[in-house]
Amino acid sequence: MVRTPLTPEERRRGERLGELLREARGGRSMVAIAASAGISAETLRKIETGRAPTPAFFTVAALAGALGLSMDELLTRCEPVAGTLPAPGSLPLTA
Repeated sequence: MVRTPLTPEERRRGERLGELLREARGGRSMVAIAASAGISAETLRKIETGRAPTPAFFTVAALAGALGLSMDELLTRCEPVAGTLPAPGSLPLTA
């Protein structure tokens, strides 16, 4: 199965997520936060550095819980910058 390349906006959103997680982690150990979330430190490192810009929902939810962040806050802070258009095909389909 071939994965569709990420759009520039998807990459930027992943970078914003990584920055937010790094900021929330503060001085706490990456290993401790990863263990608390039930993921590997390498997975957390990839997310924080933007090398894994589209982590699974449950991974993000586990990290949010370990860091004391709400999913609403993550969503709000990772949204596209106001005034930019979403990438073609990124809008949800409606029935």
